Amino acid sequence: MPPPLFERLRSRLKRTPALSPDDEPFDPETLETRLLMADVGAAASGEIVAAAERAAKGGKRVADAVREQLERLLSPAERPLEIDPDARPFVILVLGINGSGKTTTIAKLAHRLRGEGHSVMLAACDTFRAAAVEQLQHWGEHEGVPVVAQRTGADPAAVAYDAGEAARARGIDVLIVDTAGRLHTQGHLMDELAKIRRVLARQDADAPHETLLVLDGTNGQNALAQARQFREAIGVTGLVVTKLDGSAKGGAVVAITRELGLPIRFVGMGEGPEDLEPFEAAGYAAALVGTGR
Repeated sequence: MPPPLFERLRSRLKRTPALSPDDEPFDPETLETRLLMADVGAAASGEIVAAAERAAKGGKRVADAVREQLERLLSPAERPLEIDPDARPFVILVLGINGSGKTTTIAKLAHRLRGEGHSVMLAACDTFRAAAVEQLQHWGEHEGVPVVAQRTGADPAAVAYDAGEAARARGIDVLIVDTAGRLHTQGHLMDELAKIRRVLARQDADAPHETLLVLDGTNGQNALAQARQFREAIGVTGLVVTKLDGSAKGGAVVAITRELGLPIRFVGMGEGPEDLEPFEAAGYAAALVGTGR
């Protein structure tokens, strides 16, 4: 039987060409081209093609060899988010550039955590844009989750501090902290992020307990560059890869995992509140190849 998420992932990755179709003679150059077009990356593509060539010479099914090699490369990223019940609130700091799907991901994550029985609070620390605060408040109302916010232009670290105090006072299980979309080159915004982290750590030395970077799956190798830069600039403990429902670059997840080894906590496959799933290496590999187990 194929992995549980296979069918859903395959339908969502419809723009990423199957990497090893069974109805064509095996050609290493064609496979390598497809891997590179899917943004798997040169190093990982070389390893996969080598495995496929060994399979072909041994009379084995090439598609199986490609899928198994993809799963091996992706397995280190299969580490689901775990909420420590002893950390109350468990603080999740969410990072990402504008347009990555960060705020929508926060809403989906809040929906998922509430479904698992956790109480959730949101902190609107993107105070540069009034629309960002309003969007988070909208999602909070939709999901029945309280949102701590201040006026546009307020100190984001002060909002984070207030949210931490409110979450403790109300016995909230999980505090999700939104931040302004930024690039690593925007020094003042990176300094602001560091300040938010310091404020959270003053309330709990282990906070934030998770620092999630949201990456747009349609950005391919640019997503890898962002992950590399954010990790170096501020520290990242987990990734969420979004917009896989419209991506032709689904293989970038392989390149990101191979280079950085960061956990991919979730993948986003649509706009609905249910469209956030824990990453599963076997399902993702099978979806990319276009076959089951």
